Amino acid sequence: MMTSSILLDSEWFRAFCINAILIAIVQRLPLLTRSGWCHAGALGTILLGCLGWSGWLFVVVYLLFGSLVTRLGFARKQEAGLAEGRGGRRGPENLWGSAATGTFLAILIGAGFGPKNLLLIGFTASFAAKLADTFGSEIGKRWGGKTVLITSLRPVPVGTDGAISLEGTLASALGSLVMTVATVVCFLKEVEAIALLVFLSGFLATLFESFLGAVVQQRFAWLSNEMINGLQTIFAAVFAMTIASLVL
Repeated sequence: MMTSSILLDSEWFRAFCINAILIAIVQRLPLLTRSGWCHAGALGTILLGCLGWSGWLFVVVYLLFGSLVTRLGFARKQEAGLAEGRGGRRGPENLWGSAATGTFLAILIGAGFGPKNLLLIGFTASFAAKLADTFGSEIGKRWGGKTVLITSLRPVPVGTDGAISLEGTLASALGSLVMTVATVVCFLKEVEAIALLVFLSGFLATLFESFLGAVVQQRFAWLSNEMINGLQTIFAAVFAMTIASLVL
């Protein structure tokens, strides 16, 4: 028992050191704020400790593609007042709004609680949903044409809570596809049915997020974008795990 405990502690210490070193190397990249990088280190340590390199690399794919699409057409979005603040750098609130659901599921997996495969499907679906949302929002704000409210299809200005466009919706599908490919590469090789479920969960969650924006967020000023993001990722994870439990 003591040997097992020492081994566990050493694995977590290694995970901490690896993330600390990597973040010290890349922290000058314009992806996160200084505090955002610190929280990213905590997230990376949890993922590496609970899921190993597969889980860590999976979320790195999400962070890289999410940051990349945020930078696309940034100057034009900034001129229109639609760009992310802080030069596109994400802070701790953005990080955990996106990753809290997945982190919780990763901890459950690491603790050996519940069926690992089912929790892993929820984990991957939550990040598919968030990258789908980021792709749809960032590309829609820059290249979206006609923008309508999802509940009424009434034309609304770009950037309105609950607004969607054809271009943004297609971009959401692309974002979910990116994380679905990452799912297959990192976790679920040659499991087409599960990959399709991850893709659909991620994409449908973006429509759910837009619905929440139109129906709920416009009514309550305290309901932040980060809270909506959290609800979106929960929806994706629960939907994916529920369907998986019924059909697999």
